[in-house]
Amino acid sequence: MKILVHDYAGHAFPISLSRALAARGHQVVHAFASSLQTPRGDLVRKAEDSAQLEFREIPMNPDYRRYKYSFRRRRSMEICYGNEVAKFITAWQPDAVLSGNTPTETQEPITRATLAEGGRFYYWVQDFYSLAVDQILRRKFSVAGAMVGSWYRHLDRQQFRRSSKIIAITSDFTEILSREFGVDPASVAVVPNWALIEEIPLMPKANAWSHRHGLHDKFVFLYSGTIGMKHNPAMLLELARSHATDADVRVVIVSEGLGADWLRQQAADSGLSNILILPYQPFHELPAVLATGDVLVGILEEDAGVFSVPSKTLSYLCAGRPLLLAVPLENLAARITREHHAGLTVAPGDLPGFLAAAMRLLESAELRRTLATNARAYAEATFPIAKTAAIFDEILAR
Repeated sequence: MKILVHDYAGHAFPISLSRALAARGHQVVHAFASSLQTPRGDLVRKAEDSAQLEFREIPMNPDYRRYKYSFRRRRSMEICYGNEVAKFITAWQPDAVLSGNTPTETQEPITRATLAEGGRFYYWVQDFYSLAVDQILRRKFSVAGAMVGSWYRHLDRQQFRRSSKIIAITSDFTEILSREFGVDPASVAVVPNWALIEEIPLMPKANAWSHRHGLHDKFVFLYSGTIGMKHNPAMLLELARSHATDADVRVVIVSEGLGADWLRQQAADSGLSNILILPYQPFHELPAVLATGDVLVGILEEDAGVFSVPSKTLSYLCAGRPLLLAVPLENLAARITREHHAGLTVAPGDLPGFLAAAMRLLESAELRRTLATNARAYAEATFPIAKTAAIFDEILAR
């Protein structure tokens, strides 16, 4: 079977799926966008990869980073990118296209081209782009925003109808798909996201990366990943402020973009020397980066609810470190963390609770060890790619 796995962002875990599907005998192209400012996986073939696997970087306007927060210019570039993916589909003619992490208007030409060439399209729902756009634009532009938001909802509804199967990352999405888009629950397959347990081994805190950044002998609260409109970087700033007088504590942020820039400026204005902001690190450094953290931090705004499941928290679980999450309590990441006793969770707006939980973790090595052990045990039991690839193989073959 010829399979196109299209992951707009180029994240690490979909790459592992492409590798596993190719190893199962399928001809697989893993396509992704160039020029994005986001954490990336290893988007190149390895010596041990199947000869059936190919990586294809689809051109995105190089000015995209510059205009990422300009809705009009960003939209134009995303549509052009979608047309480029559609051209590749027309030329390669895959039997199945699995596409996720993709803006709604980018997804539109991808779905159309797939069906035009006689292929099967599978919408991989990682979050609800159209609902987020609708919510934001209604707040900003009222009537005009509602019209644009309705257009995005319409496009998503059409794309869901074109899908041979909709693959949702949590059962929470099934109700949303039914309520907001009229999707029959029987058309939805739930396959939870995973992290690369095979590529994130347990490592000591004192490693080459932590030594290089002078963190091997510090207590580190570490945040790694995107800081965008679904996040509240002020929580990280207040975490640093609350430990500003403790010379042994550092708050480390590995990120890029508006949120990271804001934190850098605020830290400078406040004279905070205990906060370290670094750009995204190469994927092969990720195990050492996460091992440097004594506590791994995640944040998500209340508006995100169950709409978004931060993939960074799944990588955190692999690292064998306790989690500290300020996310909606109904969010899947929060539920996993609580139910498997892998960390402490508070509501997004609960700054006192967030700081108290951080202090509790700082003061109790025994608690950290217990939570860390539970986190790694959950990851080892849940994330091996072989069984996940078998599930996708069955879905895509129908």
